[in-house]
Amino acid sequence: MAHQTEQTAGLAGSMAPALPQPPARQPRATPDAPRRGQVLTTRVGLQIPAKMAYDEWERAGRQLADVLDSSSWWKGDWMVYGKDHYTDRYQRGIRAVGLSYQTLRNYAWVSRRFDHSRRRPALTFQHHAELASMTVPEQELWLDRAEEHRWTTKQLRNAIRAVHQGEQQRSVPPVPSRQLELPGNRIERWHQAARQRGVDFEQWVVSTLDSAAHSTLDEEAGEPDADLIEQSARAAATVRA
Repeated sequence: MAHQTEQTAGLAGSMAPALPQPPARQPRATPDAPRRGQVLTTRVGLQIPAKMAYDEWERAGRQLADVLDSSSWWKGDWMVYGKDHYTDRYQRGIRAVGLSYQTLRNYAWVSRRFDHSRRRPALTFQHHAELASMTVPEQELWLDRAEEHRWTTKQLRNAIRAVHQGEQQRSVPPVPSRQLELPGNRIERWHQAARQRGVDFEQWVVSTLDSAAHSTLDEEAGEPDADLIEQSARAAATVRA
């Protein structure tokens, strides 16, 4: 994607020690200025040829996306440099160029977490931002996975969440369970009691044990529940019958 000479000349290639003087203002481009296949960028928009093939239009979109993603790294690195070299003046410079301090802080944080040698060109700035709080080995692991599977930022975030949820579930100890060994005749009497009450056996067992537990706990607390005691007594009488 071609750029007009007025477009951020200092960002192309290696930066010189001093920024060049702005060129003389060029005459306003006419709508038919772009040649076939070229999209010209200006400070106030894009100039697109009247007739452009779909593949060329799509290629221009990819280049725009690359520029937008790269600009996040650029602004982050710019902020890091200013903070490291002009500790007492860098905020004034931020205000002078009209950028958001909070946004630049976020960009700078990610930039500090990934030096240039570890940034993956195949992944976006947002991929790296998702991993910025992790340790370096964890970052490298997830960057490798994102590249291998060609994950979007959302897919990367979901994969990380799924792993964390699995770890949390494994960290919760299972509830221990025990089986009571009882004589067969006792179980048969319980079944008989449940049939006489006209309720399901498991329901009868649970309700009887709940009643006994409530009665015992309330008695220990000094606040006996007359209704629960009566229910327990009826249940015990039914078993003895």
